[in-house]
Amino acid sequence: MKQRLLGFALLTLAVALPAQAANYVIDTANQHAFIQFKISHLGYSFVLGRFDRWSGNFSYDEKNPDAAKVAVEIDAASIDTNSALRDKHLRSAKFFDTDKYPKIRFVSTSFKALADGKALLKGNLTLHGVTRPVTIAVTEVGHGPDPWGGYRRGFTGTTTLTLREFNIDYNLGPTARTAKLFLSLEGVRK
Repeated sequence: MKQRLLGFALLTLAVALPAQAANYVIDTANQHAFIQFKISHLGYSFVLGRFDRWSGNFSYDEKNPDAAKVAVEIDAASIDTNSALRDKHLRSAKFFDTDKYPKIRFVSTSFKALADGKALLKGNLTLHGVTRPVTIAVTEVGHGPDPWGGYRRGFTGTTTLTLREFNIDYNLGPTARTAKLFLSLEGVRK
């Protein structure tokens, strides 16, 4: 009888406690996450690129997704557009000025779950010494156990940045004033 009462008390306590958000580290070490960008080049073609060194984490609670939080830090000098000469130019003071501004940071301020696994993630992006609010359209990819005994959760996101808002004003033509970002975040639960 005592065991049954103890079991009932523990079950009642577990139900009464609020659900806890799961914390995830973004899997950049094994390249299961990436940040890519696309920008027009003079209106004739596009330059595609990515950042090779970055890290981040997020928390997510299925019962309260609006409480989700994300933080990412990018090594700005790790920019890679598949051209060493162009990458050197992008690291220069004319663009990212990575000697003066070595880190790009994003810290979320809100997460609004929508229908069908979609959401809007808002936060502050610090780029080129300027911090501005940005909104990222998010889609949940999936979640579940992995083959190594862990648990993973993944999201994609897109946003468009106006470079002038971050004091990047190098003239590559009117179609190159914005850059489109595509993010893929796969997190491993801690």
